Amino acid sequence: MKETLLALLQQAVDQLKADAVIPSDLSVRLQVTHTKDKSHGDLASNIAMMLAKPAGLPPREVAQRVIGALPESSAINKVEIAGPGFINFFMAQDAQSEVVRSVHDQAAAFGHSNAGQNKPVQVEFVSANPTGPLHIGHGRGAAIGDSICRLLRATGWDVTAEFYYNDAGQQINNLAHSVQARCLNLTPDDEQWQKDWYQGEYIIDVANDYMAKKTIDAEDQHVEGKGDSQDLDAIRHFAVAYLRREQDLDLKAFAVDFDNYFLESSLYQDGKVEETVERLIANGYTYEDGGALWLKTTAFGDDKDRVMRKSDGGYTYFVPDVAYHLNKYQRGFKRVVNEQGSDHHSTITRVRAGLQALNLDIPQGYPEYVLHQMVTVMRGGEEVKISKRAGSYVTLRDLIDEVGRDATRYFLAARRAESQLTFDIELAKSQTNDNPVYYIQYAHARVCSALRKLNELNRDYEETLGLQHLDKLTLPAETDLMDKMSQFPELVKSAAEQCEPHVIAHYLRELAALLHGYYQLGSDQPELRWITDNNELTQARLCLISAVKQVIHNGLALLGVTAPEKM
Repeated sequence: MKETLLALLQQAVDQLKADAVIPSDLSVRLQVTHTKDKSHGDLASNIAMMLAKPAGLPPREVAQRVIGALPESSAINKVEIAGPGFINFFMAQDAQSEVVRSVHDQAAAFGHSNAGQNKPVQVEFVSANPTGPLHIGHGRGAAIGDSICRLLRATGWDVTAEFYYNDAGQQINNLAHSVQARCLNLTPDDEQWQKDWYQGEYIIDVANDYMAKKTIDAEDQHVEGKGDSQDLDAIRHFAVAYLRREQDLDLKAFAVDFDNYFLESSLYQDGKVEETVERLIANGYTYEDGGALWLKTTAFGDDKDRVMRKSDGGYTYFVPDVAYHLNKYQRGFKRVVNEQGSDHHSTITRVRAGLQALNLDIPQGYPEYVLHQMVTVMRGGEEVKISKRAGSYVTLRDLIDEVGRDATRYFLAARRAESQLTFDIELAKSQTNDNPVYYIQYAHARVCSALRKLNELNRDYEETLGLQHLDKLTLPAETDLMDKMSQFPELVKSAAEQCEPHVIAHYLRELAALLHGYYQLGSDQPELRWITDNNELTQARLCLISAVKQVIHNGLALLGVTAPEKM
């Protein structure tokens, strides 16, 4: 409907130019939106208000002229002018039902586009320190980040999903000492135990496997434990590989895959951090004070300059981040999206300032950031704070094991990233309409059940026949479903552009509600059931709900959630 109307409006604008109502060289960006209230039509345009100034006429008068210039079309039933000059369009049934044909023709590709034109984009997400099992915050980052990747791929981008391992720094040292302490049979109750060391049961597992000289097959390396409790470097190497493998297993259980893994330590080993610092010094954006090296981040909008190299010679945490993002740019990623926790907010200005100070024509908004807020896990009205395995936090695996992958992924991606999230375990496990992922999946399964029911009645689903009789679908519930499905492609494109997968989650719940409402119509009125004695009407209705089923399947796939046929 939207494409049809845009083409008609373009012809109307061309006619207004020919009639000298508006300048012939005027560039006009046509906009058509779905109405929120069906009493105002199916689609609306603000074109009259856009043209009022160049036409030198009141918007409502321009609206009248636009309507008068519209070509005759069977796609439009009625046109009305509303408010200050909005033009509301009531579309014909044939135009509305065209989306059903589109869904059947495109199937799994419905909603996809080539908006990205196969341009490369890198999405970095999770990027957890290899110091313990992934916690629920990492899980939210995984759900959002992976969904962003799926959305970008669906809209024609060449996506590289990357995991950045922070395998250097003090936290890794703390990990090594924690494992070494367990190798020496020390416990947190001993005087030698430091407060920054890790105490989860997983540390004991790492120590036991190291002492047993077991081999670890991580994503990109194989490490064998030496069994020497005094070799801290060997313990560090083994522990990092061990926990990287554990995190890989967590992510596989979550159906999240990465195209590339990048090690922070490689930036130091390859001299990239030093090269970056030297370039910043050469460009005149640094100075020394108090024995430390400072970066003039105030030159790029920061509230104060930042220390790059401390007086003890060590680099502050944002310096390798600058080197890493320079590496991304040099690899050809002109667009980069970082999905990270909200605690990274303070690094945005510093990293971007460092990149600008390199004088390499890197865009000012490079990289893009999507920052998610914390997750509170609840059970029985009380907050769940610890996991026996991790010792101090709820792990991602805890939730997957308890409520399943689908519910975990949906709940973690269904809210806007910058909103705090309460994860209600009991709600996620419930098989009720209050559980949104169950509600959506049940809509998909309900259609599958109807198709099975038809077979049980010794009748066949005839898609071709159904498509020939879509004109029989005149119930408001049926046109509402068509209208909702027609919104899906634009919604996917917008969600990809804005990196907002929660938009898809909300849409699916609304579409499922319309489907369930349509089903309920037949509870008291047999003639409104999906399967009736009228075969042509039955086939048309089954054609409609099969299209809805396909859209639900496509939408859930963008969130990494399955679409079951039975529930």
